[in-house]
Amino acid sequence: MASSSKKAILTPQRENFPRWYQEIIAKAELADNGPVRGTMVIRPYGYALWERIQAEMDSRIKALGAQNAYFPLFIPESYLRREAEHVEGFQPELAVVTHAGGKELEEAIVVRPTSETIVGEYMAKWVQSFRDLPLLLNQWANVVRWELRPRLFLRTSEFLWQEGHTAHASYEEARDYARRIAHEAYADLMVNVLAIPVVLGCKTARERFAGDVNTITLEAMMKDGKALQMGTSHELGQNFSRAFGIDFTSPTGSRELAWTTSWGTSTRMVGGLIMAHGDDEGLRIPPVLAPTQVVVLAVKPEARDVAHRIGRELAAQGVRAVVDDRTDVAFGRRAVDWELKGVPLRVELGPRDIEAQTAILVRRLDGGVRDTAPLADLASTVPALLQDAQREMLSEAARARDARITPVRSMAEVPEAVSAGWATLDWDRLGPSGELELASAGITVRCLQRADGSIPESDTEPGLTAFLARAY
Repeated sequence: MASSSKKAILTPQRENFPRWYQEIIAKAELADNGPVRGTMVIRPYGYALWERIQAEMDSRIKALGAQNAYFPLFIPESYLRREAEHVEGFQPELAVVTHAGGKELEEAIVVRPTSETIVGEYMAKWVQSFRDLPLLLNQWANVVRWELRPRLFLRTSEFLWQEGHTAHASYEEARDYARRIAHEAYADLMVNVLAIPVVLGCKTARERFAGDVNTITLEAMMKDGKALQMGTSHELGQNFSRAFGIDFTSPTGSRELAWTTSWGTSTRMVGGLIMAHGDDEGLRIPPVLAPTQVVVLAVKPEARDVAHRIGRELAAQGVRAVVDDRTDVAFGRRAVDWELKGVPLRVELGPRDIEAQTAILVRRLDGGVRDTAPLADLASTVPALLQDAQREMLSEAARARDARITPVRSMAEVPEAVSAGWATLDWDRLGPSGELELASAGITVRCLQRADGSIPESDTEPGLTAFLARAY
């Protein structure tokens, strides 16, 4: 019965991955389309995932010394024009306000696509001396980038994110901080919380953020073999400092331009979570991230009291547990709904289980395998099961990704390789001209790495490896 009901829930991934993605968002109650094309309404369960990601990310960013601030949603158009390359890069995506208060505005206002320009304006005001550096800021906000081909969580005209902005006294300090963010905040969260292995590297000049000198990217493979950019950290050099006058008095008394960075991750990570771990039965949420780690299901009314006692015992051990005592709803339907939502562990309790002083344990990761455990042991065994599931999800995702990365020796081999996953090719063999040719076929250089897997200083270093894929 379980097998036939599962088939009816979602379109199988192998048949139509995009349709599967849309169905899982709707049926797991993650989000809905907003009233304006390209916008989304995030439903409580989807927002609970974002809140968990936000809390984990916020603590990592603060551990690296950044402080949270807030900057306005509206940015004078003149601010963007002061950094010409920046405004040119964003021009097709800008939403512009020309009327407000019943009148035409003297100057058009841009709805925030990102905040380098407005932060630069205030950094110039706040930074006077080397003693004011480094200035490490972060904000949690929404941004608007007018999206022509929207897809919930992956590309929407308005989305939620964090964006960091920093100013430093030297190039080396700015470079090192951008890399620390990429490794200690972003990669650490993606690997150890989302259980998604990521490849870190630098973007090519063609793929870089408008106005920066080096972009560090974190790329993840989805279950359909495509790449998803999960976050970026940008070394901006002195471009924005020059445009906005972010300078300071050095210890020797000279005036010098600051070196700045910016970095961001967004609700796109929720889309990555769905596509990296989900299966034909629904979501699979890593236990560290899961808003609900364990659901205790009372099969019959007689099991309610024991179910609530078990729920309290698990909560006392730090487990995020929910008791489902809706015995007026068919048990099979409830079990399937929790499976669809990806809750890592179900504890099922019926009258016979209680009589035997046992419970049925069903790990989401095992595809419905049912084990029996003594009630008296649940408070100690459940946390260990969750830890095991977290490790297994990361290991499974890493094995699947590595099996679908194909080294190739020529550009001609790339299309076939990326039909099933990613390709790697010597950047010296490909180069910007080859990159442009592949881009016309929808294949992009996701990032460049050194032979030892470290991040290059720039895309002009010799001996780099290019990771190529079709991408979201």
